[in-house]
Amino acid sequence: MSNSTTSASVVRLPEAEAPAWAPSPDVVGRARITAFQRWLKQERGLDFADYGALWQWSVEEIDAFWLALWQWADIPTPKAPRVALADASMPGATWFPGVQMNYVQQVFRHATTEHPAIVHRNESGETGEMSWAELERQVASVAATLRGMGVDRGDRVAAFLPNTPQTIVAFLAVASIGAVWSACAPDMGELAVMDRFRQIEPKVLIAVDGYRYGGKAFDRRPLLHTLQAQLPSVERVILVPGLTEETSCYDFRGGMTWAEATAMTAALDPEFVPFDHPLWIVYSSGTTGLPKPIVHSQGGIVLEHVKLTTLHLDLNPGDRFYWQASTGWIMWNLQVGGLLAGATICLFDGNPGYPNMETLWRFIGEEKIEVFGAGAAYFQSCLKSGVEPRAVADLSHLRVVGSTGSPLSPEGYRWILDHVGPVWINALSGGTDFAGCFVAGVPTLPVYLGEMQCRCLGARVEAFDETGQPLIDEVGELVCTAPMPSMPLYFWNDKDNLRYRDSYFDTYPGIWRHGDWVRITPRGGAVIYGRSDATINRHGIRMGTSELYRAVEELPEVLDSMVVDLEYLGRESYMPLFVVLRPDIALTPALTETIRNRIKVALSARHVPNDVFQVTAIPRTLSGKKMELPIKKLLLGQPLEKVANPDTMANPESLAWYAGFAHDRTTFLS
Repeated sequence: MSNSTTSASVVRLPEAEAPAWAPSPDVVGRARITAFQRWLKQERGLDFADYGALWQWSVEEIDAFWLALWQWADIPTPKAPRVALADASMPGATWFPGVQMNYVQQVFRHATTEHPAIVHRNESGETGEMSWAELERQVASVAATLRGMGVDRGDRVAAFLPNTPQTIVAFLAVASIGAVWSACAPDMGELAVMDRFRQIEPKVLIAVDGYRYGGKAFDRRPLLHTLQAQLPSVERVILVPGLTEETSCYDFRGGMTWAEATAMTAALDPEFVPFDHPLWIVYSSGTTGLPKPIVHSQGGIVLEHVKLTTLHLDLNPGDRFYWQASTGWIMWNLQVGGLLAGATICLFDGNPGYPNMETLWRFIGEEKIEVFGAGAAYFQSCLKSGVEPRAVADLSHLRVVGSTGSPLSPEGYRWILDHVGPVWINALSGGTDFAGCFVAGVPTLPVYLGEMQCRCLGARVEAFDETGQPLIDEVGELVCTAPMPSMPLYFWNDKDNLRYRDSYFDTYPGIWRHGDWVRITPRGGAVIYGRSDATINRHGIRMGTSELYRAVEELPEVLDSMVVDLEYLGRESYMPLFVVLRPDIALTPALTETIRNRIKVALSARHVPNDVFQVTAIPRTLSGKKMELPIKKLLLGQPLEKVANPDTMANPESLAWYAGFAHDRTTFLS
């Protein structure tokens, strides 16, 4: 792979001559990051001329920055930390040795009667609130219930739950006792859920019996019975009612109703745990093998999410914060992180486009939400549908619109400014892998169309060429050359950290390679050009191609398959699936529908391909690996001779069909 070739072939954004949005002096003066800088000047004698200088200090004086953030945020701990970074090895950095804390302590230090902890609504329009006191009561009860079930520190609790207050309660209860949380969204298929939970051997399963999406009801009890049968480690099930009466829980071995789990009278007593104690296991899928079970620490997540929510999202206590996400997306975890900043988090459960694209905008207006975020694909859908947010809702309270999941196109920026309002657009880019952001925004900088404002504090991000040299104003591999506290502790059951190292440190030893193409602009902003690997990234939800292949190739008609996701530079994702069928079998409309339904059931509706094509062969290397990334580059416009070497292939003759396909379908980049 040649990075110079990549740089020459990408579509470059024109440099904007003037910002599309600029902060007023009042916005700058009230910003949380301005308050942080004032504190640094007063307490540390540090005075920074601009954000660039502050960022440079944060990545050069790593220990000083993270220690200052901890003290500024006043994170509860029995003993104040003296050292932030004791060992800068990557992987294997040692953070805050000897320090104890608990995620839930940081949440409830903000408890108040002045505003609710949670506002929630479903697609039917049913809305409710949960006070801080009621949230604390339920968390304490569920924590006591889990302890009564024998759940101890380090035990895994699996959740199969939607974006509702019960899920927030369950997560905080698990974290409070030092157990380890792991969640899947209820629309995920059996194969995807089993591939995740089987690896971690959960002791308790907290699950919803069903959910509604797009006006339809989906009963998940049959799947739950399958999960319990195939997960022998699960001793108890707590069933949350979504569609049925709570009594249906008694169909499950060791079943308990949610009402019973929240009925205990108990005081909330979060256990102080070491900084590097596991908080949750999340999953990020690559192109081979099972999903990666990524373990993050309590301390690392608290620090990263306090930084993101306060300094980069500008959340204040009492602000209403809503990020449209499912529980299977890492942005749900960041949504919960709003509680770490004392914000009121706003949850929407259901199809954001049902019954039409006005639904979320009405929610934002009626609940006076101030900070709203969604996947870039959502804004693109709004643009295409012709919705006029300001015509259907009072958006005068909305001051921040965030976007992530895939690059937000310049047209997307312009649509938000023209149809939502003159808001601060805060486009983020990070990953499930470290549950944070590498590039994002701050309210003190101007916004340019198509460009993220800055590299995040504490994130030493560069664009590297293939030799490991940094690039400015050229497209390269996004790398992070210094550790961050939210980087994974390890992968679950990953002997000697082999898979962890192969996932992020195989290309540049000792340096995190994230798998995105990025360009750092001369003014310090960043433009993301899409994935540099073959991972599927549909609507912000990453899924490994291997999971899709397992689903498709279980069909008796399919011998082989390959999928590529052509999400690129803010354009809507186009994902074709190529299949090799058994002799004398043709790809009929009926078989195409069977394939699509199989993927929908096994994985999710998000990962159904746009088109299915029958081919005679899947290009493979001499070692038998599917050549997903070379074919992806070919379909994105790079010449065949630049993406594949026939001498390293098992079947070089297969390339001709794909070259012709790429030539004929020139609309990919239009």
